Amino acid sequence: MTYKITKIKALEILDSRGNPTVEVEIQAEKNKLFFKTEKIKAWAQVPSGSSTGKFEAYELRDEDENRFFGKGVLKVVQNINNFLSKPLIGLDPTKQKEIDNILINLDGTPNKNKLGANAILAISMATARLGAIAKGIKLYEYISVLSNREYKIPRPFFNIINGGLHAGNKIAFQEFMIAPNFKNFNDNYRAGSEIYHSLKNILKIKYGGEATLLGDEGGFAPNEINSPEEAFDLINEAVEKAGYEGKVDYAIDVAATSFFQNGKYNLGFKSENHNLKTTDQLIDTYLNLVEKYPIISIEDPFDENDFQAFSKLKDKLKDKKVQIVGDDLTVTNPIRIKEAIKEKSCDSLLLKINQIGTISEAIDSFKLAKENNWFVMVSHRSGETNDDFISDFATGIGSEQIKSGAPARGERVAKYNRLLSIFLENK
Repeated sequence: MTYKITKIKALEILDSRGNPTVEVEIQAEKNKLFFKTEKIKAWAQVPSGSSTGKFEAYELRDEDENRFFGKGVLKVVQNINNFLSKPLIGLDPTKQKEIDNILINLDGTPNKNKLGANAILAISMATARLGAIAKGIKLYEYISVLSNREYKIPRPFFNIINGGLHAGNKIAFQEFMIAPNFKNFNDNYRAGSEIYHSLKNILKIKYGGEATLLGDEGGFAPNEINSPEEAFDLINEAVEKAGYEGKVDYAIDVAATSFFQNGKYNLGFKSENHNLKTTDQLIDTYLNLVEKYPIISIEDPFDENDFQAFSKLKDKLKDKKVQIVGDDLTVTNPIRIKEAIKEKSCDSLLLKINQIGTISEAIDSFKLAKENNWFVMVSHRSGETNDDFISDFATGIGSEQIKSGAPARGERVAKYNRLLSIFLENK
């Protein structure tokens, strides 16, 4: 006998920024000998972004200003409990593709804006967990089966200085990341943590305790620094004092769409002093940074519609071994990924499962990227939960990289701790 889904229930919870999001619990059972019934259940919690691309799958909110300032998700809960769940009762939870297709068809819109991608993804994630339990295997092993890929633990990219829309300081670029380059996850995790605390001590000594306040993703957000060079110089110092000089690469998530204004990029968009740059001037900024620091990854360097600017930068960096990552540009969507492939805009995909809305579609986007020799970095969101699903997902599909914020704050380290657990299981 196979398991059959018997119950799906949703509720409204809060994410790491204190905003509502949705949690789903899904149950299944199967009959056994002598009229006994075996029951299993699983759950999932959906994250939410701040610097969201306009081409992302639609995140449904209540828009009732009298409740959570319009950000409630009771409509999502109702859509799950009263509409999406009913056609799934009695289905085999291991039929992930079939269930995802039912959810997609029930919504019936290209962007999931009828029922909400957050409603659909919650069920899709919980179904994948339930499917793994039904099969009696780990979630990452199950994702490996679903994707027909060999699983491996990705290299972590730690966001240790926050700017952009993730922090209240004046830094335009959104994330300054370190990527330790050891052979195993355990050593990379340790290095990330030690460098993070080394940076904290440096900031406290130089600027005082306020400089160690955190942004949305757990990185430090000091008001005293105003440029990428200042951020990277501090990281250089932290790396050296932690004893990891020459063993760590750097990365940036620019999130340039957030400061693209009237055809130019305003690096002073969070201050009174505007600092406008043309596309070519911004390219020169990136080239100078790559020459000065060990940067191996630049994410969203230009506006989400400017495929050509991405391509131009990629061409100029072709001999530098710096990957150009599409996030707002590609939004984990095959249509956008194909356009980026055509325009030669990127060579790496930032994969966020809530940008597309189902596990099956996320796997399809991953495969499209890999068929075109792209790297893949699986990513969390700025509004997170303690759900560590993406750790198993990234491992299961065999992605090269993952980012889940700083090695601090519960909702961030939940992902890294899960990766550590997977590493120790397979050691």
